[in-house]
Order: sequence, then structure tokens, then C-alpha cells
Amino acid sequence: MGAPTPIGIEIAEEDITPDCGGTRLEAACTAVANDNSVATKRPLKRSPSHLALVVEGPAAAEAEPSGWPARAGSTKTTLWLFAVAALVVTGTLIVSLPAAPNAVAGLSIRQLASIEAIVFLSGVMSGLSGFGFSAIGAASLLLLAPILQVPLFQALSTGNQLLSVGQLREDMPKSPRDLWAGPGPCMLGGAAGVPIGIWLLSHLPAARLMGAFGTLLFLYAVYSLFRPTSFKLRGFDGPVCGAVVGFLGGVVGGFTAFPGAAVVVWTGLRGVPKAQHRAIVQPYIIMSQIYALGLVALLHPSYLNGQFWLLLALSLPAVVPGTLSGLAIYRRTSDLNFRRLSYLLLGISGICLLAKTCGAAIKSLF
Repeated sequence: MGAPTPIGIEIAEEDITPDCGGTRLEAACTAVANDNSVATKRPLKRSPSHLALVVEGPAAAEAEPSGWPARAGSTKTTLWLFAVAALVVTGTLIVSLPAAPNAVAGLSIRQLASIEAIVFLSGVMSGLSGFGFSAIGAASLLLLAPILQVPLFQALSTGNQLLSVGQLREDMPKSPRDLWAGPGPCMLGGAAGVPIGIWLLSHLPAARLMGAFGTLLFLYAVYSLFRPTSFKLRGFDGPVCGAVVGFLGGVVGGFTAFPGAAVVVWTGLRGVPKAQHRAIVQPYIIMSQIYALGLVALLHPSYLNGQFWLLLALSLPAVVPGTLSGLAIYRRTSDLNFRRLSYLLLGISGICLLAKTCGAAIKSLF
């Protein structure tokens, strides 16, 4: 008789070859344990003298993968702790910087570093979700006037979107037919809405408009995070609806540099998968930002002054690492988690816009 197997059954040397239904010996086979339960499929191991079949019962089979969720949870916890620690360290360093006014581009070193941090986080969020660069960037309104901040973040957002789209070319429209089936109607509507938004930026109190818009965004984000995930909006996916949504986004983007909000809400209510979502939102944002910048340069060239160009040159280097970091996270995110992150980002965007209404108190900290 041969040596006992791991489950304690003695078998003869000539009987160790299992019946695998005619498959090769190297293939995985199913064996039966001595308690009549189905054992785990394991590959055969060939030694110079004989073949050994390792047989395991259910308990042994369950022991190995049981640690996987724990390790995944541990990894997520580590990432969150690292992110929080990075934010705390960055905030501490910014607070420790000199606050003497008019050091660079009319700002103190502390204010400039704050804007760089905001731009980096804007890049992370936009790389992750495909939108929201200017929404997170709205926090810079605590430091910059709207007529400077809006065109600045329109330009930075354009660079962010072009970099992101270049990394996700396979998800973008590849023909005029794909363009019309995706972002085309939204683009047409946005082209009509952007001039109205720029007029609002120049003639109406921007803080009140942003406060009202921020409130709507925040309330919608809270609602979306807690509504049933199976809920979808039906019958509002045609080109007419797309054009109307694009028009609203163009108006909002003209005075906030955040044209994607209305389109994101529309795609979210329809339950659009994340790849299709980006194929609609990102080309629309690129068109809106470039078009808006062109109109600002034509109608209000004084907005693009020396301070604008200096801040643009100083802020662009923070866009690239932020965007690439967000894209790396996006590729590892499921559709469900992607929608949740999008809603969370909308809520943060609303809070950033609302911060402008109480900016005087917060600005005193800087």
C-alpha cells in the first residue's frame, strides 16, 4: 500500500490516477473526500517516481480565500489614512507659508500655494469622474475675483480634459454618428447657452448666482446618494432633451466655468454606464470651455490680463499629476462606485460654490 493521502485514505500505487473524463493529467480534476463532500479542484503534481493527487475538503478550500476581503479592506483603510495624512500635512505646510500680500501675481505665497493645492485636487477629481474640475476649483473664489477665476479655470479645465481624453481615447466618439448619438445635441445647446452665462458673469452678482446653484447641487447630491440604485429616468434621452440640458450647462458654465453639472445630473438620472458617461460629458466640457474662452477674449479682453497669464503658467504644472492620479483611480472603479463618487463630487462642488457666499469669514483665515 502507498503512503496515506492528506485526508487519511491509503491508496495503492497503481490506483492513484484519477478519472478526469479523458482529460490530460495536468488538468484540474474533481475528487471526493471521505465525508462524501465535493473537494476543491486542484492541479495534479507530477514527481519523478509517481503522481500525487492532493485532495482537500470544503473546510480547507474555504480557508485560503477567506483572507482576501480582509486584505482588500485593509488596503482601502490604508489608502484613506494616507489621503487624510497627505491633506493634513499639505494644510499644515500651507498655513506655515508667508502671508505677506502681493508676493506673486498679486497673491501671497500662502494664497498661491492654496491655489496650487486646489488645482491639484481639481485634477484628481476630474480625472476620476470626467467632470468637476472647475467645481472643486470654485474654492479658489475665496482668493480670486470671479472675472479672474472663471477664465483661469476654464483654461485649466481645458488642459485637464484634453489630457484625460487622450488617455481614454477608446471610450470617446470615433465618428460623426457616434458624436451625434452622444454629446452632439448637448454641444449644440451649450453653444447657445454659453453667451448668456458670460453676460451673467459680467452684469449680475456672481456670488448670489453661485450660491443658488451650489444649493441645488448639494441637495441633488444628497438625494442621489440615498435614493435606490435601481431608479432610472425613462423617456428623456433624445436629442431634444440633450440640447436643452446642454443649453442649461452652457449658461451655468459661462459664469461658473462648470458647464458639466447639468449634463452629469442628466446622465446620472438615466443610469448611464461610466464609459458612456465620459464619452458624453468630456467632449461637451472641452467644447464649452474653449468656446467660452474665445468669447471672453473677444468680448472682455481685459479679463485675460497679465495676472491671468502668470497664474495660468504657475498652475498648469499641478494639473498633470492630479489628472493622472484621478485616471488611475477611475480605471479601478466599478460603475456603481463611479456613480456614488460622482454624486459625492457634486455635493462637494455645491459646498465649494456655497462657500463663496460666506467667503469673507473664510478668507480672513488666509
